[in-house]
Amino acid sequence: MPVELLETIKCKDGKLYNLEFHQQRFDLARRQNFPAAKRIKLSESIQIPEKCRRGLFRCRVLYEKSIEKIEFHPHQFRKIEHLKLVVDDEIDYRFKYSRRQKLEELFEERGDCDDILIVKNGCITDSFTANPIFFDGKHWWTPDTPLLAGTQRAHLLENGIISACKITPSDILKYQKAGLINALQSFEDMPVIDVKNISMD
Repeated sequence: MPVELLETIKCKDGKLYNLEFHQQRFDLARRQNFPAAKRIKLSESIQIPEKCRRGLFRCRVLYEKSIEKIEFHPHQFRKIEHLKLVVDDEIDYRFKYSRRQKLEELFEERGDCDDILIVKNGCITDSFTANPIFFDGKHWWTPDTPLLAGTQRAHLLENGIISACKITPSDILKYQKAGLINALQSFEDMPVIDVKNISMD
């Protein structure tokens, strides 16, 4: 069965956000999985339906060698106040896949928490659907060991809003709070969690 890949792009009031970073990741995934495929420009391939030109939507681009489907779904933010560390040293999510069985299995381990932080080889990586960032009182930091380097993460790194470093579970209490960023959750509207609400058990 072919592995279907995915880009999820923020569409707000008729505008697609961080498209250059999505294009870079889209190009990289297609080069590595389908090296003979011709380049496709997302900006030329995505047509925003009239009914999606007001409000917040997830634009889902499903693709293999070519784009298979483009979908738009209304988006609502999940409330996230508690995180739980879960360990998996084998998980591999270098590319954004439409099927995420292993991530979903780990998410089921969250217990009474709202989301998870995945620990791989002793380092913090990602949550279920986001890259974490941590605030030390002066600066925001993101782990330099993401499972999937997100487009919002790339945007914030390039603009100097966050920096990357190694973050282990024992480092977490050095920070004051954590945020979760992804294509839909920008720095301004991400959930922010007190590190005391991160379960280490």
